[in-house]
Amino acid sequence: MLQSLGQGQVTVGDEDVRVVALRTAVARLRRQLALLPADFPDRAIAEDELADLAAMSARGVPEVPRLHRSLLLIAGAIGSVSALSRGLTEVRHAVELFGDPPRR
Repeated sequence: MLQSLGQGQVTVGDEDVRVVALRTAVARLRRQLALLPADFPDRAIAEDELADLAAMSARGVPEVPRLHRSLLLIAGAIGSVSALSRGLTEVRHAVELFGDPPRR
């Protein structure tokens, strides 16, 4: 059952749907990356950042600035690998659900 909690957060049961969407998108992109036979220079960076995003989403609602930093690193690492573009787009959409990072 979906229910709204105050500031526009929606939950399924007792879990924030944004976190579920992030966890799902990250898991999908990690699988796609693991299946990709080609090696590229920044693959380890992408794998590390995806692992960090998976860990953050497993602990609950992540910090928005950290999400955006990870997204930028992942996009920079795999942005030119066309086989991963759909998965990267899904992760970007999931990160966008959390809003913009606070301005400095």
